[in-house]
Amino acid sequence: MSEPTIQDWSLHSWREKDALQQPTYPDEAALEEKLDHVAALPPLVTSWEVENLKAEIARAAQGDRFLLQGGECAESFGNCRADVITGRLKILMQMSLVLTYGLNTSIVRVGRFAGQYAKPRSSDTETHDGTTLPSYRGDIINGPEFSAEARRPDPERMVEAYSSSSLTLNLVRALAEGGFADLRHPEYWDLDFMDHSPLAEEYHALVDAIGDTIDFVEAVTEQELDSLESVTFYTSHEALLLPYEEALSRSVPHKDGIYNLGTHLPWVGKRTNQVDNAHVEYARGIENPVGLKVGPDMTPSRLKTLVRTLDPEDEPGKLTLISRLGADTIGDRLPALVEAVQATGQSVLWIADPMHGNTETTDDGTKTRHFDNILGELEQALDVHAAEGSHLGGVHFELTGRDVTECIGGARGLSEADLGRAYESRVDPRLNYEQSLEMAFSIVRKYRQLHG
Repeated sequence: MSEPTIQDWSLHSWREKDALQQPTYPDEAALEEKLDHVAALPPLVTSWEVENLKAEIARAAQGDRFLLQGGECAESFGNCRADVITGRLKILMQMSLVLTYGLNTSIVRVGRFAGQYAKPRSSDTETHDGTTLPSYRGDIINGPEFSAEARRPDPERMVEAYSSSSLTLNLVRALAEGGFADLRHPEYWDLDFMDHSPLAEEYHALVDAIGDTIDFVEAVTEQELDSLESVTFYTSHEALLLPYEEALSRSVPHKDGIYNLGTHLPWVGKRTNQVDNAHVEYARGIENPVGLKVGPDMTPSRLKTLVRTLDPEDEPGKLTLISRLGADTIGDRLPALVEAVQATGQSVLWIADPMHGNTETTDDGTKTRHFDNILGELEQALDVHAAEGSHLGGVHFELTGRDVTECIGGARGLSEADLGRAYESRVDPRLNYEQSLEMAFSIVRKYRQLHG
């Protein structure tokens, strides 16, 4: 059966374009065999879930929802464990509860998980002690260990990535349907960090108010809050490894078009968002809502072209723009980008990724991010959108529910000296549990300053 086309698009048309950030597999026959295997496996998500998310994103673009996207910088197969998945889900749920109450709106929860196994790299190779090997590109492609065997791209890893994504989704759905009993009341939260913050009194007042609200709802309805509504979590990841994304993209009975059924919300990253490149070509034709990372090298004219390319029919909920400009440059660059999108007349959802533009390296070579810079970019994004008559409808964080020490600052006052205590990330530094929750409180505080 021939694939449906959309303005000269097909599921395979990306192969005719320049595809950046792709590995070179040594055995083409083995690659095709594993891709056929993945293509024959059941979908990880459903088309109606994808359409539901698209409708939620459309509402967020109009200010009726707020999107919270968060999770790992790069998932690892070794962390496909119940404690890691549950901890990640717990912090996202707690953040969403703070945001629901503080912003007085429904939160769309999108996990950066169940597929975030590929990572773009600034160089194809890395060299240690005179030995040069391919860069680590995520567990779906090769291993992090610095050896020729580990760094050789292995197509079998795509099958393992599918399996780990499926296992993660299975637990996420079970937890979401079963409720989070320990999240019903804030007294179950780990809030010791608040006492170190100059805003401790304000934070405690907000937590008490959330608890009072939950008690009131349960008293009026005579039902526990968990039983009133099951929690919905959507998944997202960067659609980087295009052969894998193609293998999980397929037609659906009684619906037009092609859906990526490996995730609800795939996005195109900063390093692969060139208009004529393969990643934009792939993303423009699928039925999923699509994210686009907007970095400091983005120009207003190029962004206009990308908006029209990725969402040619101005479909509500189709396109999410994820700004990641850096605390030092966002004030100068974001206004013109917002104005450019407004000039197209198209409806998009703007969300802020204050993580990726604020990475720095310590003297000993450790990558980190400073809490104040992350918060600073986020607050400036809110200011710019308000000033431009636009709307910031969401946030995008790299975070974990674990007590890691990868980002410095925050109420606990982590310093460079703390980085070595619990630095677990293989790629980018993440907010830990306390920093993530503090960030949610900070969003509420800034939002109330702007909107009263």
